Amino acid sequence: MELSILSCIVCLIVTSILIHFILNRKKPNLPPGPRSLPIIGNLLDIGDRPHKYLADLAKIYGPIASLKLGQVNAIVVSSPETIRQVLETHDQVLSTRAIPDGARVFDHDKLGTLWVAPISPIWKNVRKLFKTRLFSQKSLEVSESIRQAKIKELLNSVRESAVKGEVVDVGAAAFRTALNIMSCSIWSMDLADTNSEMVKQFQSRFRGVMEAFGRTNVSDFFPVVKKFDIQGVRRRNSVHLRKIFDLIDEMIDGRLKMQESLGFTPKIDALYHLLNLDEEKNGEILMDRNQIGHLILDLFVAGTDTTATIIQWAMAYLLQNPKVMSKAKDELNQMIGKGNAIIEESQIEKLPYLQAIIKETLRLQSSLLLPRKAQSQVTISGYTVPKGTQIIVNLWALGRDSNIWEQPNCFIPERFFGNFNTKGRNFEYIPFGSGRRICPGQPLGMRIVHLIVGSLVHWFDWKLEDGVTPQSLNMDDKFGLTLEMAQPLRAIPLS
Repeated sequence: MELSILSCIVCLIVTSILIHFILNRKKPNLPPGPRSLPIIGNLLDIGDRPHKYLADLAKIYGPIASLKLGQVNAIVVSSPETIRQVLETHDQVLSTRAIPDGARVFDHDKLGTLWVAPISPIWKNVRKLFKTRLFSQKSLEVSESIRQAKIKELLNSVRESAVKGEVVDVGAAAFRTALNIMSCSIWSMDLADTNSEMVKQFQSRFRGVMEAFGRTNVSDFFPVVKKFDIQGVRRRNSVHLRKIFDLIDEMIDGRLKMQESLGFTPKIDALYHLLNLDEEKNGEILMDRNQIGHLILDLFVAGTDTTATIIQWAMAYLLQNPKVMSKAKDELNQMIGKGNAIIEESQIEKLPYLQAIIKETLRLQSSLLLPRKAQSQVTISGYTVPKGTQIIVNLWALGRDSNIWEQPNCFIPERFFGNFNTKGRNFEYIPFGSGRRICPGQPLGMRIVHLIVGSLVHWFDWKLEDGVTPQSLNMDDKFGLTLEMAQPLRAIPLS
């Protein structure tokens, strides 16, 4: 009897201690944020322009805020200091990508070394390859003639439209040129020949992949239903990727066969470097053809659509601001000379106003960096970021922060006549990201953007199609993998 009473007393004491512990347990000091609904969290609030909703969130809750996206916990950072802590202070813990479900096809989430794969020896080797070979100063100088030839083709096409008085879809023209530059840089072959059925298939599949990677997918917010692929994103993307990988395999087979033939003259492009890595001499980690295929896909994704999007926005801002267009043309005429001279890449550094125009476009049209995922708990600005949390860096809000930028919503290139650069060290302005995940293709991308925008401005006068004025030009955006113009820019070149 006494033992039974004693047992009850012990149980009561233990239960009391446990209840006290549970009731007084310290909750994580999470960043502030909006109330969320059961199950769906804040998904209904975000809408189809999350960059703008998250910017409004920062005005209410400050530069670090938390929210619930279905089953996913997320924090958003939007000030130089909070972004620095994510991309620099805690870069090692926060450098893993939150991989979209649409990318989990053919192991692309593991082998897509540029933007989704985890940090690994292969990833580090690829970054080294970019720095020392593909995008080194020497390599870019060697391949300048490719870019010159493709831009000349663009200008000749636009000139034909000018003679006929036809409207040019600026974004489509920029995309074709960027695609051709990338395809010639990767494997010395055009991919914008509209008469080729293979090229048409590639462009169609490539567009499908871009849409799948950028599309809102319920599986990304409710991991419990991933295996069902409710929206069919993985199924559609697998069809697109299979066709693209078949083409890449065909190109690799063709190159290997050429290399075996007598008298073969090497084509010093990306494919050549990838197929001829030397483990013994350079300490490189050799890549199999499957890894090479995924890397080539990433090169196309990273170097084509983003480049064309920025070119289209830059031209839109210039058409909306005729005085800026006139100043740019004057600078180009003084440096390059009037007439149809082609801009050389060495001349870009002598065109400060053109550089400022591109920087200002990047400030206004950068969106959200690809989300990251905390591999362990960290503290940012005194707040707890638990393991597994998604971290979203809102560059759109950063670029419109009135504490940093005077008249933040106005297009004023002159604000960049200072020391701002795009190398990721000034956290007020990081259009290409920062840290170990900074965009490795920036050197090539910036050359292409400056050359195309500068050439279009230098060679032609421009007017908007009938009925559209600078004041009525539609500058709405459409959120996706890049922040595209909601309505394609159409303008008439004048020779």
